[in-house]
Amino acid sequence: MSFPNVFVIGANHHKAPIEVREKLALASHNEDALLTHLRSIEGLHELAVVNTCNRIEFYGVGNSKTIAEEVTAAFCKQQAFEISEFEAFRLSLKGKDAVQHLAEVAAGLDSQILGETEIFGQIKEAYANAQTRKFTGPILNRIFQKIFQAAKHVRSTTKITVGQVSIANVAVELALNIFGQLKETRILLLGAGDIGEKTAKAFQSRGALALTVSNRGFDKALHIATELGASALPFDQKDSRLCDFDVVVCSTSAPECILTKETVLAAMKKRPTRPLFLIDLALPRNVEASVNILQNVFVYNLDDLAKIADENRASREAEIITCKNLLGEKVENLWKHIEPQLISPSTSHVSAKPTPPQESASI
Repeated sequence: MSFPNVFVIGANHHKAPIEVREKLALASHNEDALLTHLRSIEGLHELAVVNTCNRIEFYGVGNSKTIAEEVTAAFCKQQAFEISEFEAFRLSLKGKDAVQHLAEVAAGLDSQILGETEIFGQIKEAYANAQTRKFTGPILNRIFQKIFQAAKHVRSTTKITVGQVSIANVAVELALNIFGQLKETRILLLGAGDIGEKTAKAFQSRGALALTVSNRGFDKALHIATELGASALPFDQKDSRLCDFDVVVCSTSAPECILTKETVLAAMKKRPTRPLFLIDLALPRNVEASVNILQNVFVYNLDDLAKIADENRASREAEIITCKNLLGEKVENLWKHIEPQLISPSTSHVSAKPTPPQESASI
């Protein structure tokens, strides 16, 4: 008899470079189609998908040794990605190790930017989505709820978030190196997402005054622009007006590049002596890779910025060890409760009704 086990499979920034992650990233309609298919896999009882710019990870409960492989095969088929190629980047953990990994991700220990807080909200959203689809049950409900508590405990009792260098701050420092000061620097925000808005605010905090927001939905661009005290630009004018800006922050959810080499080259011909700084925070990337070869054009994507931001990691290794030990204790205690459930008949089906989050601090 085969008993259920907890597993995680996927790929993240540790092994998969940005050009691979953008191929693996699930668009919302693809995620819906994939999960509909995964629900039909016999023996897959529970599943939650964490889909961010740095990782695509499937956390599940299944009672077959081949369940993780079946999920992998379905995912690769959906993304038109060769399984043999995926193996070079694949994360695959089971049992307590899978739970420990989730804990470290939620606490910001596994992020490109050590101690970053955005991932916590992204995991909560992933769990909420799984509950909405009624794809969680007694095992994942308990794991996620207790991991949220453990992550909060680590953040509040350690210094893991102290001195954090964000991608937004790195981008601002690079702009200062290029332009010297930001008071006269003209900034265009393409896309009205959270990370783009945070970057725009970081620029404003360092003296930038001329900010313009552009988004496919003009009403949203106008809303963000009003909040930031900025101007709004119709999205269809971005190419013709590109020459007017010094810094362009790209954070749209477009499935293809929105700034091509030809577009940027045309803009640079109108401003040959003034550098152009393109900050690509999107996945898939918004800026065509070949733009990087253009003279006087500086392009930095998520991996580039994270590499710079992570240079302070070595000085915080002691704090990382402390956090991992704290999480390890929590996970060990949690696993003592989870393991007996895995051989209980109650794990043989997905719960029909989501379990509400628990606020108790105990594991």
